Amino acid sequence: MNRLAGVTSPYLLQHADNPVDWWPWGPEAFEEAKRRDVPVLLSVGYSACHWCHVMAHESFEDATLAAYLNEHFVPVKVDREERPDVDAVYMEAVQAATGQGGWPMTVFLTADAEPFYFGTYFPPEPRHGMPSFRQVLEGVTAAWTDRRGEVAEVAGRIVTDLAGRSLAHGGDGVPGEPELAQALLALSREYDEKHGGFGGAPKFPPSMAVEFLLRHHARTGAEGALEMAADTCAAMARGGIYDQLGGGFARYSVDREWVVPHFEKMLYDNALLCRVYAHLWRATGSGLARRVALETADFMVRELRTAEGGFASALDADSEDAQGRHVEGAYYVWTPAQLREVLGEEDAAFAAGYFGVSDEGTFEEGSSVLRLVATGPDEDPDRVADVRARLLAARGSRVRPERDDKVVAAWNGLAVAALAEAGAYFDRPDLVERATEAADLLVRVHMGDTARLCRTSRDGRAGDNAGVLEDYGDVAEGFLALASVTGEGAWLDFAGFLLDIVLERFTGEHGQLYDTADDAERLIRRPQDPTDSATPAGWTAAAGALLSYAAHTGSEAHRTAAEGALGVVKALGPKAPRFIGWGLAVAEALLDGPREVAVAGPAGGELHRTALLGRAPGAVVAAGEVPEGADEFPLLVDRPLVDGKPAAYVCRHFVCDAPTTDPAELERRLGG
Repeated sequence: MNRLAGVTSPYLLQHADNPVDWWPWGPEAFEEAKRRDVPVLLSVGYSACHWCHVMAHESFEDATLAAYLNEHFVPVKVDREERPDVDAVYMEAVQAATGQGGWPMTVFLTADAEPFYFGTYFPPEPRHGMPSFRQVLEGVTAAWTDRRGEVAEVAGRIVTDLAGRSLAHGGDGVPGEPELAQALLALSREYDEKHGGFGGAPKFPPSMAVEFLLRHHARTGAEGALEMAADTCAAMARGGIYDQLGGGFARYSVDREWVVPHFEKMLYDNALLCRVYAHLWRATGSGLARRVALETADFMVRELRTAEGGFASALDADSEDAQGRHVEGAYYVWTPAQLREVLGEEDAAFAAGYFGVSDEGTFEEGSSVLRLVATGPDEDPDRVADVRARLLAARGSRVRPERDDKVVAAWNGLAVAALAEAGAYFDRPDLVERATEAADLLVRVHMGDTARLCRTSRDGRAGDNAGVLEDYGDVAEGFLALASVTGEGAWLDFAGFLLDIVLERFTGEHGQLYDTADDAERLIRRPQDPTDSATPAGWTAAAGALLSYAAHTGSEAHRTAAEGALGVVKALGPKAPRFIGWGLAVAEALLDGPREVAVAGPAGGELHRTALLGRAPGAVVAAGEVPEGADEFPLLVDRPLVDGKPAAYVCRHFVCDAPTTDPAELERRLGG
């Protein structure tokens, strides 16, 4: 048992029994490297990472290699999900030096935490042009021993280069119609018309770009934007990236056709996609979008919800197969023989045709990933439901993938927003309750008594790592969505509390944003990444929450901060729209107002539901019967009932319409 015993990270605990003498990230490890005059080996990964597991089994569990590693290095293991700041800084260095990145990430550092040699996965013996991990260790040791001056020069040059990458400001002004039109054109050029989505393999679910497309269509009526969004969502929902039995999405597809996924399921993907499919249903009434939104919400509640009411981070890609081997995708794939064993000959033949299961298979060893290949108006929905239920029940007897049960603040904020809105749209109050319980955990445990947000918790116990910008932005986003759905103004207050910290601790003098607070641990560079990748960047997440909060409260400071942050979207949106999709979605809200909707009347009533279903980009909704003198929702102040009936007030760009008591008229005003 090494120094990782007792930590909260499930990923680090996976390495607690390694013969490698791992240290957690902290000053003690670097003091030890200085004392022994050896370099630090930094290994970064996460619990659901397939190749992280492979390298662990091949190298970190090898006693001989571990002995060499322990003698010549201070090995430090980091969970990228607990320390996204550490990951971001060194990943930037890896990408700058090698042109690529990924996990596991392997970086060699001086005792001053300065990087000088980089890589990702290294095999146990040389293959495919890659040196073995032992060869890399020996080469680094030789350089450290014999060419220390050269090592110091390389490390110094890298640190200087990273320091020069700081964004002084986001751009010149806010994005306008020209930039958003250029972004749409650029997306259309990268669009895969045959298979949906953008670019080639591997293909990731473009949830934030789809949100931009839906908002752009709502604001401008551009049919091409809606078509790209709808066709992409349909292709993903019919593909192997979507779990056709249990709901929920895998991390990405290894091919451009969405057939074979990388099987880990992440909370953030499913939260973002649940919300996107709900918004697609709101825009089109698509039955497929409704089904996928609800199945994904139910998957999150069933598979990821923790005993404390939060949501776990991920399900692993790997699990044991029938032969006891720990392999990727074992829980999800099927052969024709396995179908026959569960369903019998006739239903197995039907299921094979419906789900695309063949003797050749689409995955490894003749197995197939289930996907929808033969749906249509002639399919028997009752038979499909029966087959699906029987296969799901049979799958339940397989060895389940491991779950990373740490609760990440940012991702839970995304889940709160998705579940609150899905519950409101589809008359599922249980989903709103689950969203409220997760939000309550974030307040009780992650905010606690410290007046700051912590990044993670596990088993109801807060972790030691400070929240980063994405935590503040995404949790505020979740609280704002919950406030709109429930009519409970306390969530608006909590969002404002977090966003005031963003203004005070994360914002530079020119309006630029940083991923860490000004009083956070000092790394070799203060991380600052405005691009959206698997999740909204902290930068764009904060911009969206700041804009919504300003619309709710009339706060000029929050509005100004949002506009300042959106300057980066003006600069990057036309050039790289796939990588700033949430920023573009926020920019659509800015151009539309966003509209402010006050519903004087009971939360949950017809007018309130109509307001929530409005398609105007980023519209904020406040609902409730406010006693005289109360200011729980600023939008509701001095907004009375009309002739004793609930009334909706819609304002935009400092101009308000006359109140209406007619849901149809409200729908028209909100882009219905």
